Amino acid sequence: MNQTIIVTGGAKGIGEGIVKVLANEGAIPVIVGRSEADNKKVVSEVEAAGGRAFQVEAELTQPENSEKAVNAVMQKFGKIHGLVNNAGVNDGVGLEKGNYDAFMASLHKNVVHYYLMAHHALPALKETKGSIVNIGSKTAETGQGGTSAYAAANGGRNALTREWAVELLKYNIRVNAI
Repeated sequence: MNQTIIVTGGAKGIGEGIVKVLANEGAIPVIVGRSEADNKKVVSEVEAAGGRAFQVEAELTQPENSEKAVNAVMQKFGKIHGLVNNAGVNDGVGLEKGNYDAFMASLHKNVVHYYLMAHHALPALKETKGSIVNIGSKTAETGQGGTSAYAAANGGRNALTREWAVELLKYNIRVNAI
């Protein structure tokens, strides 16, 4: 397979599981995450199991880091076959106890980098007719209470998924949400 697939937030939780499954299937997952130590730990585990992986340290709440991460992957591999937008955190920014700054910071943690990663990876994905998978949360549909920003971000993820599926159809790029 040897397909290069970026997984944001791939060093922990759901992202780590995705990385390990991709490596098991013969892909080369590239972890994009804020902790180089956490990223390298998962890369080592993948390699110990006989797979290949790579990592790029990037704090995705800083918009310029999405472009830097994509550029690092392109420099190393020359191709991107897939993007799994997974990084995010249910940070508890609610209506009653939240504020503007916390709400905006939560959007950066949970949806803005989804757009930026896809935007910067798009030229490479056009070349490979790759795929984008956006990992979401039920909070977009059900709510949870006390998580206005996270719920809004996840609603945005779902809307972006639908929009990109239509927009990128002409390039044979599949876009799905889980």
